[in-house]
Amino acid sequence: MEVRAFRAYRFDSSIVGDVGDCIAPPYDVISAEQQEQLYEKNEHNVVRITRAKSFAGDNDADNQYTRARGYLNDWIASGALKQDSAEAIYGYVQDYDLAGAHLQRLTFIALARLEDFGKIVKPHEETLEKPMQDRLNLTRATSAQFGLVFMLYNDERGIADRIIERAAAGQALIDFTDEQEVRHRLFAITGQKERDAIAEMMRDKSVIIADGHHRYTTGLMYSRENSNPAAKYQMLAFTNMSHEGLIVLATHRLVANLDGFNIKKLIAGLGRNFKVTARTFDDEESKADAKGEMLARMKGEMDKGRSACVVYGGNGAFYLAVLKNSGAMDSAVPERSAAYRSLDVAVLHKLILEELLGIDEECRAKGENLEYVKGTPNAIDDSISRVDAGEKQAAFFMNPIKMSQLIGVTDAGERMPQKSTYFYPKMFTGLTINKL
Repeated sequence: MEVRAFRAYRFDSSIVGDVGDCIAPPYDVISAEQQEQLYEKNEHNVVRITRAKSFAGDNDADNQYTRARGYLNDWIASGALKQDSAEAIYGYVQDYDLAGAHLQRLTFIALARLEDFGKIVKPHEETLEKPMQDRLNLTRATSAQFGLVFMLYNDERGIADRIIERAAAGQALIDFTDEQEVRHRLFAITGQKERDAIAEMMRDKSVIIADGHHRYTTGLMYSRENSNPAAKYQMLAFTNMSHEGLIVLATHRLVANLDGFNIKKLIAGLGRNFKVTARTFDDEESKADAKGEMLARMKGEMDKGRSACVVYGGNGAFYLAVLKNSGAMDSAVPERSAAYRSLDVAVLHKLILEELLGIDEECRAKGENLEYVKGTPNAIDDSISRVDAGEKQAAFFMNPIKMSQLIGVTDAGERMPQKSTYFYPKMFTGLTINKL
C-alpha cells in the first residue's frame, strides 16, 4: 500500500487553549449527551464539525454540513487550526490500563492511496447506507478528512513501531488524557530516512479495516466524483497486528420492543441447536457469583474453539448457550466460509436473533430491536441493570473475536456482521486534519 507524509492541520494551543479540549471520540460513538458536553468543553471542539447539531429549521443553505464548513473555514482563518510547516508521518501513542495490566498501542498516521476493496484493502464488517451518506455529505461540504480510519497491517520486524518509540522519546505535539483514563500523545516523524523506511515497509502490505468502514467507503465514493488529485488519498491510521498493545474487546447485544417476547420460550427454543446450562440466583451475592461463573465458562468454551454466549432475561438466572449442532450454521449460511460460520456473532445473529426472535438483517438495520454495547468495564453490569429495570428484554454477552478469525474471514473476502469487533481504545478525532 502506498503511504506518504503530509502537512496536517492541528489545533494551536495559543489560540484554543488546552488542545485536549478540542479533540473528540469518533463521531459514531458520541451520544446526544456527550455531544452537548463536547460543545460546552471548548468553542473549538471538533465535534462541531464531525457530529454537528441539526435544527428543525435546517434547509439546503443552512444545515449541519454547511455549519461544519463554516467552523472549519473560520478556525483556519483565525489560526485556531494551523497547518504544519513540514511534511510528517505522525506517531500516535495510546497508553491505557485493562484488567490490571498497563498497555501501550503504537500507530502511525499517514496519507494512503485509496484502493478498492480487494487484496490490498480488506473490510471486515458490513456498512449501512445512512452513516455513509452522512459522512459523504460532510466531506462534500468541507473538502477535508477529520476522523481516522483504523487499519491493521502485519510486520513482525516492527519497523514502524521502533520509529514511533524513538519519536516518543521527544516532545509530544499533543498530550492529553481522556475520560476513560487513556493517554493520547502525538509526535511528528519528519526525518526523511524514517519516513522512507515506513513507506518502504508498507509498499507490499495488505491491510484490514479495523474501524472506520464508513469513512473509508466515503473516501472511495468522494474520490470517484471529485477530480482533485488530493481526493485519491485518505488520512489513515496504521497499527501493527504483531504488537502486543492491539486489543479486541467484545460487543454485547441487548434486545427490546419484541412483541410477545418470553425468556422461557427463548431458552426452550435454544435447545434445538445449543446445549443450555442455567445458573439460578436468589440474592445479589449469588447473582454476582452466577454472573461470574457463567462468563468464565463462556470464555472457557472459546478457548476450546466452541461458539457460546451468555443469555440474561431478568428471570433469576443466567444461561450459558453452547452450540452443539455445528451443522446448523452449514445449513443456515451454506454460501459462507468455514471461518465465517465459526464466528460467535454470526451464530448469534443467524440461529438466535433471526431464527428464534425474528430480528433479521432488515430489522437490525432499522435499529429498533437491537442495541450494541461495547465491552467496557461496566458494560455487563449496566446491561443487566437495564434488563432488570424493564428497559430491555434480554442481554446476550459475547466473547471477543480472535485475531485469527478476523484474518480468516477477510482472507475469504467476506465481512462479519456489523459491530462484531471493538478495538479498544478508540482513536480520537481532531489530532490531525487533512484539508484536500
